[in-house]
Amino acid sequence: MCTVASLTNVQLAVGALCTACDALLSQSNERTTVPEMSTGSPPAPRAESATPLAGAPTSPPPAGRSWLLVALLGATVLGTISNNIVNVPLRQIIADFEAPVTQGVLVASASVLVLAVAMPLTGWISDRLGRRRTLVLALAVLLVGTIGAALAPTLSLLVISRGLQGLGCAAVPTAVMGTLARSFAPQHRNRVMGAWGAANGIGQAIGPPVGGLVADGFGWRAIFGALIPVTVGVLILTLRVVPRDSGQDTKIDWVGVTALTVGVALLMTAATAAPQPGIPAWLPVAGAVLGLGSLVGFVVAGLRRAAPFIDPRLLVEIRWLRSASAVFVQQSSLAAVLVAVPLYLTGVVGLSVSATGLIVFCLPLVWAVAAPLVGLLADRIGPRPVLRTGLALLALVDVGLAVVLAAGVTHLVSLIALMVTAGTAIALVQTPALTGATRSPAGQRGAGLGLFNMMRFVGAATGTAGVAAAWPDGLLWLFAACATVAVGGLVLSFLGREMPDRPVPAPGRVSAG
Repeated sequence: MCTVASLTNVQLAVGALCTACDALLSQSNERTTVPEMSTGSPPAPRAESATPLAGAPTSPPPAGRSWLLVALLGATVLGTISNNIVNVPLRQIIADFEAPVTQGVLVASASVLVLAVAMPLTGWISDRLGRRRTLVLALAVLLVGTIGAALAPTLSLLVISRGLQGLGCAAVPTAVMGTLARSFAPQHRNRVMGAWGAANGIGQAIGPPVGGLVADGFGWRAIFGALIPVTVGVLILTLRVVPRDSGQDTKIDWVGVTALTVGVALLMTAATAAPQPGIPAWLPVAGAVLGLGSLVGFVVAGLRRAAPFIDPRLLVEIRWLRSASAVFVQQSSLAAVLVAVPLYLTGVVGLSVSATGLIVFCLPLVWAVAAPLVGLLADRIGPRPVLRTGLALLALVDVGLAVVLAAGVTHLVSLIALMVTAGTAIALVQTPALTGATRSPAGQRGAGLGLFNMMRFVGAATGTAGVAAAWPDGLLWLFAACATVAVGGLVLSFLGREMPDRPVPAPGRVSAG
């Protein structure tokens, strides 16, 4: 009963969030114009404004908007929880399989690695199949992975199942963001993306404590068993309320996709392996060099090919660039905080695991509560001032953590204040970054949204690898580096000018503007 009650609370929280967000959408849907978002072959010249895009979903009726948000944000919370729910009971899993820690950590890292590497390809799948079918397929793959994890007889099969979960989760953000952007008018987008950010915060907040609670009471397999009916419920709701849309007959640029995927995989592997003992120094360096070379090949191929995976010039268009940079800054700092601070509290300060969890819980809790309010604020004053405030605040948090952790401060008041401030900064950065990405030409394609979400997980992997390299004596330099990156994102946010939302041509030779 404890398991069911804990996960029911998750659904109730998402439902309340969706209801509040829907209440904010005060204007009648009959007066809403949904922007067309081209994902397929170029339309006939001069026909864009006269003929609606084939297969474009229409905005749901007012009565259906709440259920649509419940389905989309429920899928978001489910994906986030599926990723982080094993973090607390990880030692129990390792002990059950009598495996060394170096192998056991793959249970936690497998899903994140697959997420980051698969994200660009899932963007193309979203273009090809349509948002609704992509989301249904993603939830089905997630369900298979969850069932496999619950029944896995060996550690290897558990790691494979976790990889399947990551593959399913990889397609969720792109499909959800694309559906939200296409189902709600631009004047509502800040609020809707604020709700999406709050859903991420709820998943981040609830996943670890629920995982620990369920594993302590029923064993680690029960955490996956409890997720099975929740996944089935979200899948059924998605089939019922998410509007149908048609995919586009777009061909994939396998040269570009391969170069991008291999480049990201090599860079992430190099960053993860570098701080590990016993790894020769030349191996991560070689991986990083080869990874960068592969990414250069991706850019060159994209500029030369007639139908690239995505035109690289779209990725330097200022709205996408500053949004992707901001979300990388956010996720790298967030990952560094969520790994380094618990280690510090349980080690240097000497707190128990439960007390440490309560302090760290302040960050995602504030994030989840603040995200919808940030959407309203962005509507009132514009997304860029909000983004700049968040990046500046995040830089100050990083500086504060550099000073506090390096000095060995044990006063909990300062650490709690930094956690609360960090949660506020994360919310201030995420919502306008999401809005800017969906308004950019690249973000109006599944591939562009896939790359944007890839930046999130690459940032998270970078922050985690930074902690592994810096712990325990280099925390000053770690968070100083995080602050420097945040300042760089802040400077970038002042570049470019605001541009009105407009339909963009389909993938092909596009000016970055």
